[in-house]
Amino acid sequence: MHELYMHHMLSGQQAVSENQYKKLSNKTERQTDQDGLQEGGYVLYARHAEATVGQDQQQMVFQDCETQRNLSDEGRRQAETYGETLRALDIPINYPVITSPFCRNIDTASLAFGDENYEVNPFLFDLYLLSYNPSPQEQQRILNTFRSMLETPPPEGTNTLIIGHSFPPGVAFGPIPDMGTVMVKPHGQGQGFDVVANISFENLTNMLG
Repeated sequence: MHELYMHHMLSGQQAVSENQYKKLSNKTERQTDQDGLQEGGYVLYARHAEATVGQDQQQMVFQDCETQRNLSDEGRRQAETYGETLRALDIPINYPVITSPFCRNIDTASLAFGDENYEVNPFLFDLYLLSYNPSPQEQQRILNTFRSMLETPPPEGTNTLIIGHSFPPGVAFGPIPDMGTVMVKPHGQGQGFDVVANISFENLTNMLG
């Protein structure tokens, strides 16, 4: 396996409360505070765009997209529209965007924000592994590390954007639709976070009116 498959050990972390991932404010998707997004201060966790071309092979290599499931034509359109919509809404993003090492994630980031505005974080591969029944100890390690990312505030006046993967039911944010975004308010390391809204791709584009 490629070296990017390495795992990142984490010590001294408290167990993640599953309820924290599910905690929502009283806002519905259509009531999402656009002004809040424009002011910044959030972590936006987005699933990659539609990827229905090919499949992830057992001996998958990150640098070889032919060994992976890739974006469809619709997915490429979604990714381009996603970036255009955030810019049209004046939602500030802290570059580089953080992306999983899969081709479908990198292509989503590149089409939405440009080749110079994303950075691969190998840890996000671990989130993908949550769909493959890791041991309870390994699942907890992954969720603890993910929690640390979600607790980290972005620079003032910006939002952190992570392009990752969906989750199995009952794990972290659960299933996320193609190009769906979970809006998270971080409170600092060890201080937790709040899930403010789940924003579908359609609801995001509808914000343009």
